[in-house]
Amino acid sequence: MTPGHVAYGLRAQYSLLVTPDTVVAWERGRALPDEQELTALAGVLWCAPAELIAAASTLREHRMARGIAPEELARRVGVSAQAYQRMEDEGRWRGTERQTAALAEVLGLGPRALITATGGDEPLAELLRDAATTHRWQAYVKPAVKMLPLPRKTLEHALQRLHTEYHARMAATSSWGASAGTGDEGRAYLDEITGHFWAAVGA
Repeated sequence: MTPGHVAYGLRAQYSLLVTPDTVVAWERGRALPDEQELTALAGVLWCAPAELIAAASTLREHRMARGIAPEELARRVGVSAQAYQRMEDEGRWRGTERQTAALAEVLGLGPRALITATGGDEPLAELLRDAATTHRWQAYVKPAVKMLPLPRKTLEHALQRLHTEYHARMAATSSWGASAGTGDEGRAYLDEITGHFWAAVGA
């Protein structure tokens, strides 16, 4: 189908005033269709909305990929439609542990995708940096358990590993005869701390 055919289908079948130029902009990533346009586009192309989203990362993208209306998701998770819409718009999830578990189940999200979708990437990175650089990583197990839907033992193992690996790099920096560039290893490790964490938990 040419962009013109797609635009015509959107107008004829869904009464959406979309031009061929807009379709080209969607294809090239210069513009994004809104929720109504994405659903209609999937209909015109005879596919599911999920097939049009390369890699869902936000709550809205995961919800749209599943073809669930905001009101329906809010009902299934156990929050008001207004509260859910506000959290989706802000990109920051504030549900209870039970609501978060329901959200993960309804959207089919694993721990890593759940953290990203609920806006937890930076808070997690901050927690992990603190756990790695402190003398007592054990103090960060409880906050990690609260933040992540993972077994406590898994989190303990991961935090201990991050702590050990970071301090091994810092020890190499301060050792006699260490090269001048070695001091950057600790900082580089902290910059990629979430990647090291997910590797440690096997996600």
